[in-house]
Amino acid sequence: MLGFAGKILRVDLSSGSITTDEPDEEFYRTYLGGAGLVSYYMLKEIPQGVDAYSPENKIIWAIGPMTGTILPGNSRSCIGTKSPLTDGYSKSEAGGFFPSALKQAGYDAIIVEGKAEKPVYLLVTDEKVELRDASHLWGKTTAETEDALAEETGIRNIRTSAIGPGGENMVRFASVINDLKEAHGRGGNGGVMGSKNLKAIAAFGRKRPEAADPDKVQEMARWLNQNLSNFPGAVSMGKVGTGEHSMMLAGNEIGNMPSHNFDVNSFPGTANITATTTVETYGVGMEGCAACSVRCKKTVKIDEPWNVDPRNGGPEYESLASLGSTCGVDDLAAVCKANELANLYSMDTISLGVAIGFGMECFEKELLSLEDTNGIDLRFGNGDALVQAVEMIARKEGTAGEILAEGVKKAAEKIGKGSEDFAVHVKGVEIPMHDARVKQGLGIVYSVEAHGADHCAGMHDTGHTQESGGVDSLRGMGGAGPMAADDLSMDKVITQKAAHIQALFRDSMVACSFVPWTISQHAEIIRALTGWAYTVHEAAQLGERIATLGRIYNLREGLTTADDTLPKRMFQPTQRGALKNGGVDPEKMQEAIRMFYGVMGWNEDTGIPTRANLGELKISWAADSIPS
Repeated sequence: MLGFAGKILRVDLSSGSITTDEPDEEFYRTYLGGAGLVSYYMLKEIPQGVDAYSPENKIIWAIGPMTGTILPGNSRSCIGTKSPLTDGYSKSEAGGFFPSALKQAGYDAIIVEGKAEKPVYLLVTDEKVELRDASHLWGKTTAETEDALAEETGIRNIRTSAIGPGGENMVRFASVINDLKEAHGRGGNGGVMGSKNLKAIAAFGRKRPEAADPDKVQEMARWLNQNLSNFPGAVSMGKVGTGEHSMMLAGNEIGNMPSHNFDVNSFPGTANITATTTVETYGVGMEGCAACSVRCKKTVKIDEPWNVDPRNGGPEYESLASLGSTCGVDDLAAVCKANELANLYSMDTISLGVAIGFGMECFEKELLSLEDTNGIDLRFGNGDALVQAVEMIARKEGTAGEILAEGVKKAAEKIGKGSEDFAVHVKGVEIPMHDARVKQGLGIVYSVEAHGADHCAGMHDTGHTQESGGVDSLRGMGGAGPMAADDLSMDKVITQKAAHIQALFRDSMVACSFVPWTISQHAEIIRALTGWAYTVHEAAQLGERIATLGRIYNLREGLTTADDTLPKRMFQPTQRGALKNGGVDPEKMQEAIRMFYGVMGWNEDTGIPTRANLGELKISWAADSIPS
């Protein structure tokens, strides 16, 4: 089979069994890779109602047809598991070199179940697959783990997907880290990995799957590399990564600079923590994932007051805003150190920053005390406290460390006393650094997305207020525009559906959104790799298939339309700034969500996919999982 390794690796940690499946070509064409494979195996194989930390839960690594090729944006992986944050569907993507190494070792996915008696790691190469003892690695950071694995395997270019102490301690928003600095950040997959005593997967390979039309693949890679300078966004990425100076300052002006736990959104210190300032102050270079010419990954080096090692990367926009402005901190060195610790300890910087911001608000409202925080003065703007809080949460030290490690939803349930009103999450997943009061169409996607608030799963409304803002890229998928950022009309709903299913297709591909391939080019790439007569219609249908499988998974686990809502703070104005008279209209948002259900082929009242919808998407089998 062209374009794929053709093998799915299965590992049962309880028994030590390692086996291989070889699905047929029709299976790959239906689910492709990444999010498609994850969604299929989650609904098919994870038993209903299991606890996320139960040995019966499964965690799945999946890559796509592009992975391991010479095409820029190819080296990404998708992880899926039952989320310890939401008790529902979860998936998360990350880049680096590990995904390509896994493909070149000869596998399209790894499905892990059970629990090892003692810590282990999985070694996957093109010559062998084996479980090895990792007791000596337990408690080590991701960097210490990677160094140890390179030494004991004797493979200098070994690539890792690993956890640190945050994952081992089952912090509910712990992440899995590829190659020290690429985070599978959302949903708590790192905690699931820790619950299974699985420290890392180490991969190395030299196999490159055969392409149907290798000349076309080379031609497309050459075209992208030669024309990259024609795409301003990609050029900016290559200079500073995400969070360019003018973008963050403009966000501050319109209320899209979350600060003080989304209660202020006008942050005077924004200029101190932009990506441009980061590169100019502490930057030592830009790096990229395997075979990628965009090179959007900044690296930073700091000696004082905290040591930050450039091998651990540097903060992107989400980290700069979550660990910076959301916590009221404009001390760039503190933000960079907190970001490095998040990578070393394997924690999602978005959820981490929002959890700390929530903790700061609780502290200032005297819902948490100095005794709870082990003496940390957990106030907004305290950079020292920010860094200390990262350590406290990763190790679950003290009352506050234990509580905040649960994520803001469960933390608010434990603290009570009105804290639920300022716990900023959807379904338990903390909101990213794009405010739904500004980007209201994105708020629809936040609400309905199966795995909670995800800034990569829909259209950013502010970019589609003018004809030049990317409207054309969605017209062929049914999108409309341009339109106002706070528009919640049927046109906006249809456009968000188009953006959502396109994003889910891309996550099945698994391709990077920062590399300027169009969906038509993605279909062309699939044709060149596989020889299939693949079309944009087929790509769109795959996106709908993934969204619907995730929907059914959540319905099966007890989530309902009541969970498809924004946090209370999104329906209220901020204390100052551009949103001081703002807030989402709850009735308009609810009607937009109903319309979204309808255009997806789901019942407008219950959000339940219809049997006709399942049949059209070739997943009639999933009807058996819909609660009666």
